[in-house]
Amino acid sequence: MRLHALLGIPLVMAAGAALSVASTTEVEKPVRVEVEILDYQFRPATLKVKPGTVVRWTNKEKRTSHSIRFTSPEAPESERLLPGDTWEKRFDKPGRHAYTCGPHPEMMGVIDVAP
Repeated sequence: MRLHALLGIPLVMAAGAALSVASTTEVEKPVRVEVEILDYQFRPATLKVKPGTVVRWTNKEKRTSHSIRFTSPEAPESERLLPGDTWEKRFDKPGRHAYTCGPHPEMMGVIDVAP
């Protein structure tokens, strides 16, 4: 009887340890996608991404500043990106997100978000 009780204690402790390990969850890092701004173009101009993706724009021009301006009213325009600057936005909602460059509206791009 006494031997049974002693053997039960380590089993309970081991089961508790297993439960604490199983209850932890890993947090996934968001996927990052790059868009270059070069020669007055967004490269690539069209992206297809999954919800939760972070898009990073990098101004690769030598002398020109740009911005990212979404055509939907709820999305603000980025600050002006000088050569070498970057700006990021996370896309959580599915849909088509069209954008232009604030000072150069002939520059156009699209982020298509779908599961």
